Amino acid sequence: MSEANDGADEVADLGYEEARDQLIEVVKGLEAGGLSLEESLALWERGEQLARLCERHLEGARERIEAALATVENTETTADAEDTADTDTENAGGDGGA
Repeated sequence: MSEANDGADEVADLGYEEARDQLIEVVKGLEAGGLSLEESLALWERGEQLARLCERHLEGARERIEAALATVENTETTADAEDTADTDTENAGGDGGA
């Protein structure tokens, strides 16, 4: 069980690109065959860890993008509201006493 935890700890430290590249190699190894059942299972388990890590990285990226888009939308909404308020104020003032 210690080996599984060591593998999980090792995987957790990887960035997205490195985890993705290692996952590709795991898939190639499994597709090539020629491994014992135990080797195949160990490789498959590592692949599952790598896939979960990639999913977490992608979910984090998705959340950051959504937060950035929400900030942009809020900024645009605030700017539009200010423009509308400025226009309303100008229109309420009439033609300046003519």
